[in-house]
Amino acid sequence: MHHVSAAYEQPADTATLRDPAPSTVTVGLIAFAVIQVGLALLMAASPHTFYTEVGPFGAFNPHYIRDVASFYGAIGIGLVVAVSRRSWRVPVLALTTIQYALHSVNHLIDIGKAHPAWNGYFDFFSLAAATLLLAWLWRAAALETRP
Repeated sequence: MHHVSAAYEQPADTATLRDPAPSTVTVGLIAFAVIQVGLALLMAASPHTFYTEVGPFGAFNPHYIRDVASFYGAIGIGLVVAVSRRSWRVPVLALTTIQYALHSVNHLIDIGKAHPAWNGYFDFFSLAAATLLLAWLWRAAALETRP
């Protein structure tokens, strides 16, 4: 009589072996890439919509909004590349975190200058929260690359 041990486990199916769940860092990279590229496209295609709905600070200047779109686009592309190139993760997340931190400081300085006023507070606190999330992803990516 042949007994099967209670500890016996079915082998994982081949689809599971080929397609492991993405890491938290991968999901974070994808989410921030979508945000960056989405903002870049909105800013480039419709700077006035961006100005009125997202960034109502100072006088409307479509040239400067499209300039900033180029920075968001570059960061977004770097994040997309970092999804598949692990060696890019730490440096891209470091630069993105630094950019968000500096952007947060700029919004803190101008917090009361948005119209409507609540927008200035919302922008600052959402950017600061994103900075903290990016810093956490940066640390998690660094830990993933440890031998």
